[in-house]
Amino acid sequence: MELGVYTFAELTPEVEGGPIVSAERRLRDLIEEIELADQVGLDVFGVGEHHRPDFAVSTPAVALAAAAERTERIRLTSAVSVISSDDPLRVFQDFATLDLLSGGRAEIMAGRGSFIESFPLFGYDLDSYDELFAEKLDLLLAVRAETEVSWDGRLRAPIDRRGVYPRPLQDPLPVWVAVGGSPQSAIRAGRLGLPMALAIIGGEPARFKPFADMHAGAAAEVGAPAPALSINSHGFLAPNSQEAADIAFPAFARMMDRIGRERGWPPMTRAAFEASRRLEGANLVGSPAEVAEKILFQHSIFDHDRFLIQFSVGTLPHADVMRSIELFGTEVAPIVRRELSSAPAS
Repeated sequence: MELGVYTFAELTPEVEGGPIVSAERRLRDLIEEIELADQVGLDVFGVGEHHRPDFAVSTPAVALAAAAERTERIRLTSAVSVISSDDPLRVFQDFATLDLLSGGRAEIMAGRGSFIESFPLFGYDLDSYDELFAEKLDLLLAVRAETEVSWDGRLRAPIDRRGVYPRPLQDPLPVWVAVGGSPQSAIRAGRLGLPMALAIIGGEPARFKPFADMHAGAAAEVGAPAPALSINSHGFLAPNSQEAADIAFPAFARMMDRIGRERGWPPMTRAAFEASRRLEGANLVGSPAEVAEKILFQHSIFDHDRFLIQFSVGTLPHADVMRSIELFGTEVAPIVRRELSSAPAS
């Protein structure tokens, strides 16, 4: 199983009541985080796209291209690219360029987005939310498959035998579909034979197993091999469990409460946070041994191919995020890899 980190490069205070971290500093910290993840042997680093004042990255490919020059092995993916409100040809060109710069390490994680700001910003109608994603995913896959593209849709101008350059080193350039809570999205990814990144940021992970089953089942129905599955979750690491919880809770609560005020969620209490840290809960917050145990527990449910963890849920001190990445690579990853390599094949 591949192990990695993802982030949305949040812009919030590092400490309660402190100044908001500047976008310039957060982006420089981000490159250091990706560089460290590469150095400690992690497999993947993902950077997500948002168009809000509380996030630093609106163009993941640009940030990842900067990281490509500071890394050697780690795969570099968006997490996600909101293709519904973008032009799939430009997304492909951006990531093809990243693929060339990185020596074949780029990936696209395509999604509809968890926020809506990009739709009015780029002139798209929210009433076409799902249709935009389906049509633009179709175009992205078309340009991935052929250098010279002919394509016709309803919501974007047609293309008649136009070449799209540059072409990436990888053929095909990996495209994952990011899924939150939509069964239709899981089924669509499966029918297209595309790997799925399933976000589990609340509740009990076992309740998300039907999404994985729908994904695999839809692929089987069209005669496609079982596509890869990634589980993406929130977490935080410290040398011991109590320290991890004490550092992570204020940042988690600030971020989730801010989003919750927009969506009608109740405030995050310490009791609810602690419940989420149980083996059966969604958040992977604790010591290296606890986090490794939880990853293995989830693997017994999903048998997934990749696990990505978001440490910066609400901006934490950069030093704490760096320590989490180091612990993940040097202590958690060896345990998980050893246990899975010795387990009998399923």
